[in-house]
Amino acid sequence: MERKLNIGAGKDVREGWDNQDICNLPGINLCFNLDSETWPIDDDTYDIIECKMVIEHLKDWPKAMEELWRISKPGAKIYIEVFLFPSMYAVIDPTHKAFFTYQTFEYFSPDHSLNYYTKARFSIKKRYIRFSWNKILNLCAIPINMFPVFYSRYFAGVYPSNSLELEMRCEK
Repeated sequence: MERKLNIGAGKDVREGWDNQDICNLPGINLCFNLDSETWPIDDDTYDIIECKMVIEHLKDWPKAMEELWRISKPGAKIYIEVFLFPSMYAVIDPTHKAFFTYQTFEYFSPDHSLNYYTKARFSIKKRYIRFSWNKILNLCAIPINMFPVFYSRYFAGVYPSNSLELEMRCEK
């Protein structure tokens, strides 16, 4: 049976998942601060981890990535969503401590030349730039995702997107 973890669940408590949050809300069975040195979870526990709109709030998000790697089984799927710089959503919230680009998570790739800052390794399976949560406006995401690096370099400042959605695989 697959073990699944919903990080930063808040009120999005999912049946059949372990639901983590810093607040002890109804349905939260793992209540702890993600900025803790070591999370109270055993190594190699989860097959699937979802972490949406959470890591931008952490003081040391690369350390959190190391904890995600530690608690993931080899080959686990990790789903992350963050606000994409220079989206107004990335900078509007005063509790955001980090900003992310299309290429930020490549530093955790086994093949990246600067991956020596951490032992955590993830391969990026999918990346999707969400232009808007409005379905019609999100049609702009089609050309953006065809040329994401070109968009990020030359057009993101003029036509900023909302978020970056990633599917990664834990490499151990």
